Amino acid sequence: MPSIDMPLEQLRQYKPPLYREGDFESFWETTTAEALKQPINAELIPYDLRTKGVVCYAVRFDGYRGAPPQQGGQGGQAGRIAGWYVRPESRGKFPGVCIYHGYSGRGARPLDMLALAAQGICVLSMDCRGQNGQSQDAAAYPEGHQIGWMTQGIRDPRNYYYRYLYADALRSLELLAHRDEVDPKRLAITGASQGGGLSLAVAALSDRPLLALPDIPFLCDYRRAIEISPAGPYSEIPAFLKSFPHLYETVIRTLSYFDNVNLAPWISCQTIVSNCLWDDVCPPSTIFGVYNHITADKRIDLYPYHKHEVPYEQSETRFRAIIETLRP
Repeated sequence: MPSIDMPLEQLRQYKPPLYREGDFESFWETTTAEALKQPINAELIPYDLRTKGVVCYAVRFDGYRGAPPQQGGQGGQAGRIAGWYVRPESRGKFPGVCIYHGYSGRGARPLDMLALAAQGICVLSMDCRGQNGQSQDAAAYPEGHQIGWMTQGIRDPRNYYYRYLYADALRSLELLAHRDEVDPKRLAITGASQGGGLSLAVAALSDRPLLALPDIPFLCDYRRAIEISPAGPYSEIPAFLKSFPHLYETVIRTLSYFDNVNLAPWISCQTIVSNCLWDDVCPPSTIFGVYNHITADKRIDLYPYHKHEVPYEQSETRFRAIIETLRP
């Protein structure tokens, strides 16, 4: 984008109306109850990285509505979610951080997590199902979709890809919270782009996090995003609608359940958002549209000349906020 999509004064005031369906609350009550009730069946596999003071594990757990455990086994073979876990080697109760990754990427790996673990924090990452990591997607999507994940199951919110992914993200936080060495009252969630959108959604759907740190978040203000985003995954939705123009209302209805605009009023933890004003993938107005609906303690850090990227300065901000809030 050659300039920001709105003047900054307008961005600060931009607050699109909520567009929740009548069953929005019951939909998420049912989904979160199912996600939390389903056994996690976690497996931690020691990973020798020769680190000092911290220990590393590869992680596997059952994804939302994944295959049930097999007789005598840790979990089903289909629908296993992969990730990494790094924790201090010493004994005690430590705070925890859950990290979500960007669209089509993979979860943070052990060396990416050492800076936090070295401060006395347990850190868990998750590969999003079916994307570029090792997580499996066992969900069945009844009809076809545009290349990518944005339109998988989009004809029905109950079958939509992001219903499964939001639930997986909740379950990864539960896995972390239930570790013996983790203090479940000192948890934070973070991620960039899609990971930022997942952080917002989990902050809305779970009362566990003390702190949410979504950087340049995706999955925000869909109605505006699909109209103005010249690059990135939002464009999968208009491409799908070119093939199925009669499904516009159906698509918007499905997206309404997963739009962080509609989830933002449920966020109750401290939230620090980063927003780059030349971002052509997650336009700044879409992020402000969500931010302006958050009523909890919040702050937005602006980078006027950055595009879809997380500046080093924001990485320091995130690190400092985690240390100050979780107090390892």
